[in-house]
Amino acid sequence: MNKFIGCILLGGCLLAVLPLWATETDELGIIKKNYRNILMLSAGKADSLQADFIRIKPETEMSDQMVVELHQRYPFDLDKIKGYLKKQVADGSWSDINYADTKRSGWEPKLHAERILELAKLYYAEGTDYHRSEIVSRVIHSALAYWFSTEPKCRNWWYNQIGLPKTLGAAFVLLEEQLSAEEKQAAIKVMENAKFGMTGQNKVWLAGNVLIRALLQNDGQLAKAARDTIASEICTGRKEGIKDDWSFHQHGPQQQFGNYGLAYISGMSFFSRLFQGTSYQFDRQQLAILHSLVNEGYRWIIWNRYMDVSSLGRQFFHHAQVHKAYGLAFAAADLGLKGFPKAGNLLVGHKHFDDSDYTVHRSKDWMGTVKMSSNRVIGTELVNEDNLKGYYLGDGATYFYVRGDEYLDVFPFWDWRKIPGVTSYEDVAPIPMAKGMKTNNKTSLVGGLSDGQRGMTVMELNRDGLKAYKSYLFADDFVVCLGTGIQADTTLCVTTSVDQRLKEGELLVRTKSGWREVIGKESFAQKELRFFHDHTGYIIIGKDTLVTEVGKRTGRWCDFMKMYKPSIVEGEVVSLHLRHGVRPKEARYQYLVFPGSSKEKLEKFDVEKEVIVLRNDATAQVVQVPSIGKGYWVAVYQKKEIVVAGKIFTPEQPGVYYVEHTVQGLKKKLEAPFKLK
Repeated sequence: MNKFIGCILLGGCLLAVLPLWATETDELGIIKKNYRNILMLSAGKADSLQADFIRIKPETEMSDQMVVELHQRYPFDLDKIKGYLKKQVADGSWSDINYADTKRSGWEPKLHAERILELAKLYYAEGTDYHRSEIVSRVIHSALAYWFSTEPKCRNWWYNQIGLPKTLGAAFVLLEEQLSAEEKQAAIKVMENAKFGMTGQNKVWLAGNVLIRALLQNDGQLAKAARDTIASEICTGRKEGIKDDWSFHQHGPQQQFGNYGLAYISGMSFFSRLFQGTSYQFDRQQLAILHSLVNEGYRWIIWNRYMDVSSLGRQFFHHAQVHKAYGLAFAAADLGLKGFPKAGNLLVGHKHFDDSDYTVHRSKDWMGTVKMSSNRVIGTELVNEDNLKGYYLGDGATYFYVRGDEYLDVFPFWDWRKIPGVTSYEDVAPIPMAKGMKTNNKTSLVGGLSDGQRGMTVMELNRDGLKAYKSYLFADDFVVCLGTGIQADTTLCVTTSVDQRLKEGELLVRTKSGWREVIGKESFAQKELRFFHDHTGYIIIGKDTLVTEVGKRTGRWCDFMKMYKPSIVEGEVVSLHLRHGVRPKEARYQYLVFPGSSKEKLEKFDVEKEVIVLRNDATAQVVQVPSIGKGYWVAVYQKKEIVVAGKIFTPEQPGVYYVEHTVQGLKKKLEAPFKLK
């Protein structure tokens, strides 16, 4: 039989292609070869995307598997390698790893597995003195012996069944020809910790580990079953995985773009290359779904190679917005979607992800997002001591980007009760734990309406005895933020955060005599206030007191992400929030945000002419912005007729509507009824 194997170039990596008459053994062999070629890519010549990425300073503490794998793209740090060779002790362990660690996230013994993989890649990489080095080989086998004999286990099942087999499995495939019979059996035993099961990305991870075991055992039937299990998750409309609106869910009805979803698209792009040229490869329909997930989902949430904060899930790691954007960029490139996400800023429009209670607005100059929750959608989660302070993340959080780095690594300095856009209690007590359905908003009155370029997003807030009705109307140059029906029976002051971001230049306030700098903490009680900071303007209208805070703050990453070592960091923050007082009754607010603006534009803006608020109460919020159309954006919270500009509008049910005057009266042009549950 002709054993000739051809090659193709995909995703910058030379992959093999089998002839049509290939045997099962041929197919497994070529998949192994593809696996090794992909793993060794970081040791080769960097393409433009990788060259761009490796200019970023590497992290020293990592828990996110995607970030760990992203860091494997860096060139070998030979000084660090020398440390591995020097610090390994006689039993094969390393003296600088805490093997008794009990953390559920950032578990230190996983570093042992990561070093085995790094050394295995170094052993086969050309261009260094360590290429096929006997010293490196000896250290690798000693490290394997320690792992096989001690069998470290983490309290978090994910490491034992997914994380460790995934990392070690890659090393086993690279080292297969170097493994003794005993080592290979021990390697297979490690891989047997992963079995088919679970849902969404967890299902894909487990099946990927079973695939590695099949390759080590040369078991074509098992490999085929693993491939089919992986491919079975390339679909839409299930409870977990890709949703019909091209968001991604895991751990129930919860938006997981930057966590499980990113692992999913990254993994699927890997498998698309791994199976290329064999009968295992994904079909056109499956690839089309993956492309749509990127183009109709992920492309919306990246701005200037920064991922939206509201897409990070529970993973508020250091530099998370950057790492996750690059992780997506590599996945998109592997799928053949070149120029992503640099070209992502060319995307202009407005999209509401209805399955996830999440809105993204993109102009040519700025991006804004809103994240909400309801009795259908979970707002956030606390798992494995990640996201210890994120209880309010799904309560109408808003972020506005011009450069993209406005909130980069601000989290240690945040007042987590004043997440931008959120209405909550002011309190010095510990923030409640965001566990399970506890972060749900007890209402169905949450949704959004879009005409493709602009839109209105609305929510009833009903949590912990606090009620409010909040809406966000995105126009071309500004966002209208309304709140009403704010009430609570508590001795705690209720606040609404306008913004809380890194300080970049002065915070200025407009006075009768001109602009002046705001220093420290100040309170303002005027009917109309205008502020400007970091290319963003704010106009606050109403009777409630506006408090600004400018200056240095200190904090610790470990206070909200337990995997980090205790260390105090310092930064400067600008914060603006409204105070509605103690036991508010029917309190309300109105403010406008102008991302990508200037002081001159903010000075000249005529609020009465440009923003017409016809109603702002617990029944409805009605707004007209003449610059974007003659119609009215209407949020209806109660099924009753309402008067809009002198005409009666009777909605069939609560929801968001866009209506216009006609000869016959008000005509409904667009509608998004709430999904009542």
